Amino acid sequence: MQKGLQEAARRPDRGDVSITTVIIWVAAVTGAVLVAGTIAVVIAKYNARLNGL
Repeated sequence: MQKGLQEAARRPDRGDVSITTVIIWVAAVTGAVLVAGTIAVVIAKYNARLNGL
């Protein structure tokens, strides 16, 4: 236990994900969902007209 704590103190960066990375991923996923949802709504709205083409 003591050895592990000393190692953690010596190397504080253990590769933890930063809050900035989490924010960027959440924004990217939210944007992708919004774009996909918008496309789905437009296709559903104009589906009858698209079938006539």
